[in-house]
Amino acid sequence: MSNRVVVTGIGLVSPVGIGILPFWRSLLSGRSGISEIASFEASDFKVRLGCEVKDFTTEANHSSGRSSQFAMAAARQALEDSGIDLDGLNPQRAGVILGGSANESPEEGCAELVFNVARRFNLAGPVCTIWAACAAGNMAVCQAFDAVREGRADWMLAGGVDSFSKRAFIGFSRLRLISPDLCRPFDLNRRGLILGEGSGMLLLESLESARRRGARVRAEIRGYGLSCDGHHFVAPHPEGRGAALAMNRALASAAINPDEIDYISAHGTGTPSNDKTETRAIKQVFGPRASKIPVSSIKALTGHCLGAAGALGAIACILGLESAAVPPTWNYQTPDPDCDLDCVPNEPREKRIRTALNNAYAFGGNNSCIVLSKFD
Repeated sequence: MSNRVVVTGIGLVSPVGIGILPFWRSLLSGRSGISEIASFEASDFKVRLGCEVKDFTTEANHSSGRSSQFAMAAARQALEDSGIDLDGLNPQRAGVILGGSANESPEEGCAELVFNVARRFNLAGPVCTIWAACAAGNMAVCQAFDAVREGRADWMLAGGVDSFSKRAFIGFSRLRLISPDLCRPFDLNRRGLILGEGSGMLLLESLESARRRGARVRAEIRGYGLSCDGHHFVAPHPEGRGAALAMNRALASAAINPDEIDYISAHGTGTPSNDKTETRAIKQVFGPRASKIPVSSIKALTGHCLGAAGALGAIACILGLESAAVPPTWNYQTPDPDCDLDCVPNEPREKRIRTALNNAYAFGGNNSCIVLSKFD
């Protein structure tokens, strides 16, 4: 069995907005989520900036941690957006795949996170966590895609989550990867990333199922590609070989050629090494056309939301497909010869997007790429 897999619902909690419209308006208007860190005492750190979720209300009667609360809120939004009737479905044919990286409390481990979501919505089908750092959200969508395509589930919730973590902040600080002011993806004067938090969730089901219940289809997932650099624990391969391999595998999985990609949602962390190697990878895959494809990073506003980053990027792609608009790379001022892509600087661009590529890379050399297309 090989089903076509579509996205019929999306939901998110992010530093630039909770819910679809606030998030999308922020990406187009340049509303930043950067502020002084409030979730822990940060006076001992030289840099005290982060992208934290604000004005978030936890669900009543649920005492789970912040990461679980984010994931449950994003899942609830995705279910409501899809119009699916939970009471009319077989719970054993419905599941959740959740990616993560560095949640805030040792007592709330990866198993507890996905269990809390599954229990909240009575999901008894395929349930799994993917702890693959910053590629985890993308990888969760990939695994859920396989479950629906192969007929092992009727529908799946998939995405990523991470809450602001002092441990992660210390780690990135010691690696000297945190910017002292702004995140400037692909800019010559980029000085690092800004850490963020949040959750993004997608509701996946077969096209046949969506048609049967008259659901609105937001996008079709055409395929994906995964790879591992096998190079260094925290540094990408300098030539971007693993990232290029993941993109090539995604194109092959989707059975499309590079000329069909209209937009790339980049991993784009704003660190010197990531942006340069991602540029090299894009050039390897797309050749002379690389400089003509709009490539942008939403992390300039949202910060790097770790396990949630890939899922939020996928949602940005879907909204771009629907709106015929490319979210820009904000804070871009000075071109870098090593990052000579069309970075869509500081202003949204009207563009009819048929097919988009969503990149998410991670420590350990984990690389993931998803192909999403507009559905007519």
